[in-house]
Amino acid sequence: MPGDELDETTKWTIHGERVVDASRRLTLSVASVELPDGVTFEQYVLRIPKAAIVAVLDGRGGVLMMRRHRFVIDRWVWELPGGYVDPDEDPAVTAAREVEEETGWRPRDVQYLMSAQPNVGLADAENLIYVARGADYVGEPSDVNEAQEVGWIALDSVLDRIAGGEIVGAASQLALLRLLIGR
Repeated sequence: MPGDELDETTKWTIHGERVVDASRRLTLSVASVELPDGVTFEQYVLRIPKAAIVAVLDGRGGVLMMRRHRFVIDRWVWELPGGYVDPDEDPAVTAAREVEEETGWRPRDVQYLMSAQPNVGLADAENLIYVARGADYVGEPSDVNEAQEVGWIALDSVLDRIAGGEIVGAASQLALLRLLIGR
């Protein structure tokens, strides 16, 4: 197919990466980068573990979401449930576990939907996105710190909620938009 060939002459060269800080959930480093024309510079790089999120659909046009405060941007937003994938854990298992812990709903029929890298110029932070068709209520969320409110949001309201700044997280937006396209 035309345009599928890769021109290696435009590939950036990395001459090393120096770790500035590291924790269980993040490694911050500085990469020494050389552009094809010989220009060199340093670039901050974030290495973040994979995360799994789930769009749980109720079969009646609703999607399970959580309203929570995100202190970094100091805003209340709606998000899909999800969390970091533990080492050696199947991401689909992570996805289902996170939904139950954060919402009190146990998803049924969890299926892989897509993968996304929300900030490819700065971070390696793969988001594995799943869809579940149906869920069973199993009780109050086990982690009371996750959300101020859990609710079934009309999928038809998602575009307005994104435009209104209620849904701002990249992974939630991508998952919801992908589901709207597929209808």
